[in-house]
Parts: sequence; structure tokens; C-alpha cells
Amino acid sequence: MNAQRLINMFVNIVTRRLINFGINKGIDLAARKGKPRVQMTAKDQKQAKDAREIAKRARQAAKITRRLGR
Repeated sequence: MNAQRLINMFVNIVTRRLINFGINKGIDLAARKGKPRVQMTAKDQKQAKDAREIAKRARQAAKITRRLGR
């Protein structure tokens, strides 16, 4: 392997992690409807938790679909 290929692999790994981090933070923010956790009622917290679980299942379903498509 040459150096350029190794650098590209490293950059792709870092980029993928950063994008996933950003997507997860965005989903969490949308689930909380922009409110900080301390301002949320118990009902809001449950709703946010449910939304995060739904998003997690959607990511899992997308992953499985990609695997089946290979």
C-alpha cells in the first residue's frame, strides 16, 4: 500500500465518524425540540427518548437494507 491510500483511508474513517456524530446530535436536538434537558418535563423526556429509539431502529433498518442489497 502506498502512503496516499493510507491517508485516504484515515481521512475517510475520521470523516465518517464526524458525520455520524453530527447526525446523532441533530437527531437528539430534533427529538428534544430544541429544549435543554433541564427544561423538559417528564412527558417531554419520554417523548425524546422514544424519538431517539425510533431513529436508532431506522438506522439499523437502513444498515440491514444496505447489506441485503449487496
